[in-house]
Amino acid sequence: MWMPRESSLAEILADARVWKLKDASAVPPRPVWSTGSKSLDARLPGGGWPSASLVEVLIDHAGLGEVQLFLPALVACQRAVEIPWLVWISPPHEPFAPALAQQGINLDRVLVVRPGSATEALWAAEQVLSSGVCAAVLLWLKGTDDRWLRRLKLAAEAGGALGVLFRPERHRFESSPASLRLLMTQGAPAAHIELLKVQGGRPGPVDLGMVDFGAS
Repeated sequence: MWMPRESSLAEILADARVWKLKDASAVPPRPVWSTGSKSLDARLPGGGWPSASLVEVLIDHAGLGEVQLFLPALVACQRAVEIPWLVWISPPHEPFAPALAQQGINLDRVLVVRPGSATEALWAAEQVLSSGVCAAVLLWLKGTDDRWLRRLKLAAEAGGALGVLFRPERHRFESSPASLRLLMTQGAPAAHIELLKVQGGRPGPVDLGMVDFGAS
């Protein structure tokens, strides 16, 4: 039975390839990862989820398919980048390994971190986002302040990772430095998606048609 990697953050941060990337004189353009939905890609700058940025997803409850929303991007970035680590921090449920493997996720490069507090979760997220070792970092939090959000955004930009922050819907009217914010609510048969903030794109509801992301 698959178990999440118990590797420490130190093991990831010690990867020598981090420094090779940071020392490179010519940094290639940051990739954009398709969402798997043509209608959603068309509303996002560059046509997908932006790497080296913080994406904030506001949900009214867990299990709307918020992870499935990013699965095509997670698979693509694992296959495309040199260091394909995916880090999940404080997920509400244990990742279901068979489903992830079936979608094409490399389970040997998935690290699940369960910090003891929100402060520890934020610290861990900042470290792995800025390390340059991770393709994507997913973080679940009930709440945080603007100062920490700015730190996470800067960390994602420094490390080149796709940073995804999941927070409760009640934070939708608060200001956020995230370059992209979206609201995900219950719908039938598919969850409803509304882009609240899109730098260089078009905000508003997104028609995903009959796509059903299922439960996370």
